[in-house]
Amino acid sequence: MPTAPRELFGQMQQRWLDHPASHIGDLLTDDAVIETPFAPPGHPTRFEGRQRFLDFAEPQQAAFPVRFDACRTLAVHDTHDPNTIVVEYELTGTNTQTAKQSTAAFIAVLTARDGKVARWREYQNTLAIIQALT
Repeated sequence: MPTAPRELFGQMQQRWLDHPASHIGDLLTDDAVIETPFAPPGHPTRFEGRQRFLDFAEPQQAAFPVRFDACRTLAVHDTHDPNTIVVEYELTGTNTQTAKQSTAAFIAVLTARDGKVARWREYQNTLAIIQALT
């Protein structure tokens, strides 16, 4: 039985909390679309294809000075499409350079296909993320 969207989100959360963080590449379809409409200036807002996303994300993740300590799901909303959910969540992390702990809120739309993430659209609190990095 294919992995449901809620289960996929749970797997993503676990990967984020692994120390060091695990990549989510194997959870994505080959033609996955990843979107971050509120990405900081100078950062891409859309990736078409798993490999394009990983080519950008893996070096970013390696250089990201934050260890994620918790991921709290605030709400999961079903949609008319049983393969799509909307997730409200918070990530708490510690800046590994300053030891400052911060929390940022996110909303994401996850669409699953064949047991993998086919589309991930994430709305980030970029101000909270920038503050966590300082």
